[in-house]
Amino acid sequence: MTVELTVAWNRDPVQDPTAPLLVMFHGFGADEKDLMGLVPGLPEEFVVASVRAPQREGYGYRWYPLYNDDAFSAEQVTAALEPLMDWVRAQAKGRSSVSLLGFSQGMSIATSLVRAMPGEFEAVIGLSGFTLPEELPFFQDAQLEAEPFKLFWGRDPQDPVLTERLVNLSAGWLLTHADTTKVQYQGMGHSISPQELRHVNEYLTHYVLNA
Repeated sequence: MTVELTVAWNRDPVQDPTAPLLVMFHGFGADEKDLMGLVPGLPEEFVVASVRAPQREGYGYRWYPLYNDDAFSAEQVTAALEPLMDWVRAQAKGRSSVSLLGFSQGMSIATSLVRAMPGEFEAVIGLSGFTLPEELPFFQDAQLEAEPFKLFWGRDPQDPVLTERLVNLSAGWLLTHADTTKVQYQGMGHSISPQELRHVNEYLTHYVLNA
């Protein structure tokens, strides 16, 4: 059964049923429209879907409470991930490839999907984000240790939002589970720079379109 999610598309996916798919996950307090401004800077071959997180947060949405918040729980992360797993598998049918892009908290969702569905994604783009420190019961991390996934990880080393502990935990996990292209952008803050977007375009072109 296909799960009903709120999704913004760059074009009608039905009209382009075999094109490579790029699924985007926004950050804490944003919504599905937030990352659509990236689309003109991405390779035009992709059908792009930007998914809205399930929980209300101010004027926007969140995938789960902040990691350092007392309200955080693995159960809430699981509740966000399970519908996405079903939805992504339904959207992937017939497509040449599926890749993921996550900003901030959205990167933890993108990398968690890879951990739950190893081997099903061509590449992951992580922007100013992190990986989930917990290993959920349905994660298959051992498979990623044997076959690391392709990851572009862009961030500002002075990012004022992410804690040093969360970044270090993420870096340690990625060292043994991902084939990571890590690029640092001085002065970018907790955002996405034009230079970074150009690098994302080049990465997707090389590792997905020309793979």
